[in-house]
Amino acid sequence: MSAEATEHAALGRRRGLPRIDLHNIRRFGRSALLGPASRDRLPDAIEHIAKVHRGHHPGAELDVLRQAYVLAESSHRGQTRKSGEPYITHPLAVTLILAELGAETTTLTASLLHDTVEDTDVTLDQVREQFGEEVRYLVDGVTKLEKVDYGAAAEPETFRKMLVATGNDVRVMSIKLADRLHNMRTLGVMRPEKQARIAKVTRDVLIPLAERLGVQALKTELEDLAFAILHPEEYLRTRELVHDHAGRPDPLAKVAEEVRAVLHEAGIAAEVAVRPRHFVSVHRVRVKRGELTGLDLGRLLVLVAENADCYAVLGELHTCFTPVIAEFKDFIAVPKFNLYQSLHTAVAGPDGRVAEVLIRTHQMHRVAEAGVVALGNPYAPGAGDPGAAPDGERTDPTRPGWLSRLLDWQRATPDPDAFWSSLRDDLAQDREITVFRADGGTLGLPAGASCVDAAYAQHGEAAHACIGARVNGRLASLGTVLRDGDTLQLLMAREAAASGPSPQWLDHARTPAARIAITRWLAAHPAPADGPAAAGPAPDRPVSAGPAGADRREPGAITDLPGAPVRLAGCCTPVPPDEVTGFAVRGGAVTVHRAECPAGARMAAAGRRQVGVRWRTRDTDPVAADYRVTLCAEAFSRPHLLADLTEAIAAEGAAVVSAAVEPPYEQRVRHTYTLQLPDAGRLQQLIRAMRRVPGVYDVTRSGRHTAPAGG
Repeated sequence: MSAEATEHAALGRRRGLPRIDLHNIRRFGRSALLGPASRDRLPDAIEHIAKVHRGHHPGAELDVLRQAYVLAESSHRGQTRKSGEPYITHPLAVTLILAELGAETTTLTASLLHDTVEDTDVTLDQVREQFGEEVRYLVDGVTKLEKVDYGAAAEPETFRKMLVATGNDVRVMSIKLADRLHNMRTLGVMRPEKQARIAKVTRDVLIPLAERLGVQALKTELEDLAFAILHPEEYLRTRELVHDHAGRPDPLAKVAEEVRAVLHEAGIAAEVAVRPRHFVSVHRVRVKRGELTGLDLGRLLVLVAENADCYAVLGELHTCFTPVIAEFKDFIAVPKFNLYQSLHTAVAGPDGRVAEVLIRTHQMHRVAEAGVVALGNPYAPGAGDPGAAPDGERTDPTRPGWLSRLLDWQRATPDPDAFWSSLRDDLAQDREITVFRADGGTLGLPAGASCVDAAYAQHGEAAHACIGARVNGRLASLGTVLRDGDTLQLLMAREAAASGPSPQWLDHARTPAARIAITRWLAAHPAPADGPAAAGPAPDRPVSAGPAGADRREPGAITDLPGAPVRLAGCCTPVPPDEVTGFAVRGGAVTVHRAECPAGARMAAAGRRQVGVRWRTRDTDPVAADYRVTLCAEAFSRPHLLADLTEAIAAEGAAVVSAAVEPPYEQRVRHTYTLQLPDAGRLQQLIRAMRRVPGVYDVTRSGRHTAPAGG
């Protein structure tokens, strides 16, 4: 075993993680060479595994493990690893890793046999006959994973096959992760270039999957091992930093004593331990903070019995120490997508030095370390209770919601390269935010996600009908980036067919679910040859249509200057029964403005002569018809919006004299229409009809102050 591997083992023992040291590996090898023991007792090689397993499952049936070992040992006899050790040492090491995590008996049985079908004459039928269909299924799944070629050119398609192989039972992936961990520990016997290739795939694919399965104990060691191979200089610098502090008094130990005293005085039964950071975590903190102190090399872990005790501990710490509020996170009330629950906080002592603290129950700690492995047998009664899972995702304990979504994506995306690209982006997201839905639920999204991502996370492909959003009660564009703790209300079209995503949505979509769904919809709904009617014209300036500047006789005004030509102002387009005011202009004409028109106010302030004006009525003057009005429609950009608005206008009997469509800004657009009305009394009815068009959130009269489309 290399010095690095020995060091990782020492670090792991401090953290209480499963390890197989050189002594155990050689002991397994000697036992394997001596052959199986008699049927009345367990072989020496798996006695330790059985002891660890019984520690988690006191009533476990061990005879099936003995049978699995006998078959595995006899099948692999004569085979050796590249290190020269008997091959049986590998399945034994993998099984011990899983036993330390608390895996149930079926998983351990399949783990002992996981290489037999691939590397020996044992068949799946033999496995089924001796151990049952469940073990056969798991062994078959792991065997398929072993056939996956992780070469760069093969990545997209082979990973799709990998998902299919594991999608129905996450225990297959658990065995694969333990298998990769043991292989990474013994990677030193391979050529450097092969070490780098395996470490890269481990970093890019398997570590993120371990994170999503919640198996932190495997994830953290895999991170350190890959870090040492792919970034040797940074690794050595981090290792030296940890070694420099190892010989000094641990300041966290002093803080831990103070915390124990505080909790003891408060009558709260709790275990307080110092939890050292693994090397990658230390490296990340160093990059973020620069110079590190001993307090930065670990965190305090407080374990209690009940959920309520977690909050009691939090209250005492925030009372007796100075809390760093920005560091507080409640993953108990809002668990992470991978089952993780804990309270995170940081407190400062009298000297101002800050220590980070994790507070959780013993059961939360087990799940935090082992993730889905801690669920036990997912087919046992009551296992994987969906009520204990975040966001109702885990309706099937063997298939978390995120894995179901991955399978849906790979089925929906015919291009393996596109799927792989989206998946890699998703797996690379190592931070998550929680958004509160207006209906009381929550959404877990990657940092940087937008309202578009939230729409597809909540509604799936029904999000095609999303026309807008309110974030924290305020109207927001669909491109708005959400922050942790935001409250979100998604606005949906009444009829899904009336709306659909625009290509601009892809600019705001970060999650594969959103990008794949949008891409599929756009492919199925190609824009017409003359461009998308949805988003309207997209030149760099507004466009107009119709005889906006044509001379016309303005009906319906009576002034105090008989015979004077009357013009209704185009800036505010007054119509009955608007309150109006008139001004004498050049040529003896009178221009009529709405009373609140800013242009009219400026004319009055400038001393322009005001003229009394009033509206004629239809009863006294048949000319009181055909009024013109300018309306501004504020809407979310979408296909066919212009057509739908003009259709609504026509249905109300109004004619479009001119129209101007501003370029979309942050998925919002403004349409300005000058309309000719046969009856001014139908204006409000027309405005209501335009507001009912999907995507339109406001219609106002020209002259009233409105924010620009981007504001």
